[in-house]
Amino acid sequence: MSSEHTHHNSQRIPPLALTMGDPAGIGPDITLLTWLARTKPNVPKFAVYADPDLLQARADALGLRVPLYIAESPADVQGRFLDQLPVIPIALRAKCIPGQPDPVNAAAVLSSIETAVGHVHGGKASAIVTNPISKTILYQVGFKHPGHTEYLASLAELHDPSTMHTPVMMLASAQLRVVPVTIHIPLAEVPRTLTPALIEKTIVVTAAALKESFGIPAPRLAVTGLNPHAGESGSLGSEENEIIIPAVRALQEAGFNVSGPHPADTMFHDAARQRYDAAIAMYHDQALIPIKTLAFDTGVNVTLGLPFVRTSPDHGTAFDIAGTGNASPESLIESLKLAAQMAARHAAPRSP
Repeated sequence: MSSEHTHHNSQRIPPLALTMGDPAGIGPDITLLTWLARTKPNVPKFAVYADPDLLQARADALGLRVPLYIAESPADVQGRFLDQLPVIPIALRAKCIPGQPDPVNAAAVLSSIETAVGHVHGGKASAIVTNPISKTILYQVGFKHPGHTEYLASLAELHDPSTMHTPVMMLASAQLRVVPVTIHIPLAEVPRTLTPALIEKTIVVTAAALKESFGIPAPRLAVTGLNPHAGESGSLGSEENEIIIPAVRALQEAGFNVSGPHPADTMFHDAARQRYDAAIAMYHDQALIPIKTLAFDTGVNVTLGLPFVRTSPDHGTAFDIAGTGNASPESLIESLKLAAQMAARHAAPRSP
């Protein structure tokens, strides 16, 4: 989408909802730095769902001058964003020390996400952008979900119990979009977890999102093999013949532009990447190593298959550099830009 198109739509679509993430991580740092970069091209307006005292303390620690505006709703952002960082207040229970996550603040981390999702669902915000959380800390207070994505899917179902959502994780950058079919599971479990149905469902959700959210009318999808050389006709493993090829054939018959399975080691060089709009990989590192090599600072984590737009920086909480001034806001800035573009496409009138 052209930036001009985004700009026109941004006048009438609500601002973005940015969550706090773990307060002891780099979320507060990169949020402040992103607001300071607000005059750069296409940085969209947002409200952050966080503790104002936390942001003030981190700004002081980093020597940044960021005036805060305490807002009740993202709607309050419109006229103020250039002058003040709008904050929807979510109080922490304990004072936060950068780099030292505290389970006492886990409830506020979740409250930030829940409140933001509620505002997006109610049309007060146009999309959700999430700062990194620490699942380890959340597990200590009884968090039941494998990750952020699954938690967002459960919140979506709370708001609309009639629909089940299949969240799919995509990592996106200017150079590459990748989708892992299996995500946060041990490598030993990948062959048991892969099924033709799971591969098909992942590709159907991805193809729909490429049309609706990325403006690609006829998406081309390239599928990796699981084994070296995509199994080499069965001599290096049977998963290609038994699981992946049947899924690819079924989708081709259903009219999808899907190719593969291709050997993963030759799918990500410059010429190969021109042949597809998204790569479908079989497991986490197969997808994430190429994109983190090509676009470490600018990759964006996008959740497809939810009833709202959600993006996130493609990095973790980085507790070791929180409060030091060494965190880069690049991935968060890209996450906000991509969320705004996707939200604008969703808000655009559908052509008949």
